[in-house]
Amino acid sequence: MLANEHLNHKANAKIFKALSDEKRLAILALLQHGEECSCVLLEQLDLTQSGLSYHMKILCESGIVIGRPEGKWTFYHISPEGRQKAVEVLLAATNIL
Repeated sequence: MLANEHLNHKANAKIFKALSDEKRLAILALLQHGEECSCVLLEQLDLTQSGLSYHMKILCESGIVIGRPEGKWTFYHISPEGRQKAVEVLLAATNIL
């Protein structure tokens, strides 16, 4: 396996990891309506601050979500580019040759 191919697999796995948890899917559902403050996400979900931080880290590392710090809170939104990349990765992974 080429080093570049390995890096692609590693990056692609982050996308699947981000989508493989029900809490992260619930976060994405809340972000479908637009940018949300982490304080709102905490109110809506059964998560602690550290739990939300953990899930947001995974979503941001995947590129699907982008965080924007403002004061003591962070505002999150779905990245259109990250969303498109996730679609492309799924299509490529399931392509029949």
